[in-house]
Amino acid sequence: MTHPHGSSPGHDHGHSHSDAFAPKEGRWAQLAEERLSLFRHDEEIERGLAFGLPGSPTLVDRTIPTFSRGELPHFAGERGTFLNSPYLEDVNDIEDAEVAVFGAPLDSGATYRPGARFGPQGIRRSTNLFGTYCYELGVDLREQLNMVDIGDVFTIPGNLEKSFDQISQAMAHVYSRGVFPVVLGGDHSIGYPTIRGIAPYVEGNIGIIHFDRHVDTQETDLDERMHTTPWFHATNIGNAPATNLVQIGIGGWQTPRAGVKVGRERGTTVITVGDVERVGIEKVAEVALETAWKDAKAVYLSFDIDVIDAGFVPGTGWPEPGGLLPREALNLIRMIAAPGLAGLEVVECAPPYDWAEQTALLSSRVILDSLAVLVREGRLGRKAAAKNRHAWGPHTVTT
Repeated sequence: MTHPHGSSPGHDHGHSHSDAFAPKEGRWAQLAEERLSLFRHDEEIERGLAFGLPGSPTLVDRTIPTFSRGELPHFAGERGTFLNSPYLEDVNDIEDAEVAVFGAPLDSGATYRPGARFGPQGIRRSTNLFGTYCYELGVDLREQLNMVDIGDVFTIPGNLEKSFDQISQAMAHVYSRGVFPVVLGGDHSIGYPTIRGIAPYVEGNIGIIHFDRHVDTQETDLDERMHTTPWFHATNIGNAPATNLVQIGIGGWQTPRAGVKVGRERGTTVITVGDVERVGIEKVAEVALETAWKDAKAVYLSFDIDVIDAGFVPGTGWPEPGGLLPREALNLIRMIAAPGLAGLEVVECAPPYDWAEQTALLSSRVILDSLAVLVREGRLGRKAAAKNRHAWGPHTVTT
């Protein structure tokens, strides 16, 4: 099957998915690395030496500055941005980027554990562990993706509706200027205002692929629009029909019947963890893409980290045993991102409950793997920065 934004999800870029897949992927990745640029890597070393002073004379490696100004060492030099990517203070210059990461620090919609307002901070901090290069995907985001971090939306604690308006306005500002939005949640109530922010700028229907243990489709919860209600309200938007909403990982003992009734009546597609086990992740990805893209012009990814088994993600507002394994989730994400996305959000990471940062680490991996696949498939990675600023990604070499 093909989709409006490109090739079939089965496109494999030259490495086999048949017998002996692992060694073939390993060899493909070895060869892929050789084709990657080192321009931004070398540029970062030069910036570090210029702005952080050359290192002590006793250091043999003369690329090390006195003050950390780049990726290394991973335990120091925290700049507070996602993956230590460039920070864009003036959001009026957003058109100069291809991808913009921003936080939606909101947990006023949480009906049990609060704490997701610290999710953007926790996710960013977890990325200090990672480099910019992914071996098996053959992608280096620093070299290939013009990505910036633009900080957090100014949400209003205790007032969901005003916070929703702020998030929708932020989303519209980014998306309307042709920039790919990556949203760091925040509780899942933000799913409604993020879709509301992009909907006016999509000339056609929007499909939504939603990973979660909970359906989040009831109209109200505790008499308000909460983190259990985003898809009722998002699918009330004219060009975000419920028939293009696919929900993966649903199940357990925390799915209100009121939400199930809405999904049944509106014709949403629900895929449980049992379904994933029964038919396999390849078939699940195929069904999800076919449904979300049917008569749609764009597909948005909303990933609730609690879809992963609670043993792996303790730092979330509604932990539920029996969810997806991390490897299943990441492989599904890679398949679903391949045909292209309009944007993505990761929600419900709550650092106050997150032992060893493992929930934040998995949250950041969902984002990193999605972006890497979009770059590898040619959906992103084609826009160089034009302004004279600290930038990642493609570049024009002047002679």
